[in-house]
Amino acid sequence: LGAIIRTANLAGAHGVIIPKNRAVGLTATVARTSAGALHYTPVAKVTNLARTIDDLKKQGMWFVCADMGGTQMYDLDLKGPMGLVIGNEGDGVSKLVREKCDFIASIPMQGDIDSLNASVAAGVLAYEIVRQRMGK
Repeated sequence: LGAIIRTANLAGAHGVIIPKNRAVGLTATVARTSAGALHYTPVAKVTNLARTIDDLKKQGMWFVCADMGGTQMYDLDLKGPMGLVIGNEGDGVSKLVREKCDFIASIPMQGDIDSLNASVAAGVLAYEIVRQRMGK
């Protein structure tokens, strides 16, 4: 979580949303791993992530989640106000939350194992969003 908060800050995110239950809390280790970003990046703990996504969509946000079965991230238009959803490393994004997302993005992988850890996936997708916004 600390690495995700750090990446979110450096990629220009307005904040990070985590579920109140079934997620790591804001511990001293998370604060250390964020390399100070926790002091500048708001983190909201919400009871119902699916409802939070619905509320933010009503305000004009779009959501993309990482999933190996999605469309390759380079083929998606991720330029608008975007929420990035990263699931846990074992089960990924829940079915309900996945269905709420506007885009399902897969990261192209060439190696012998089948997934990245959550913080690396967040970084790769966050910087694809940055790249697209810069028009590169």
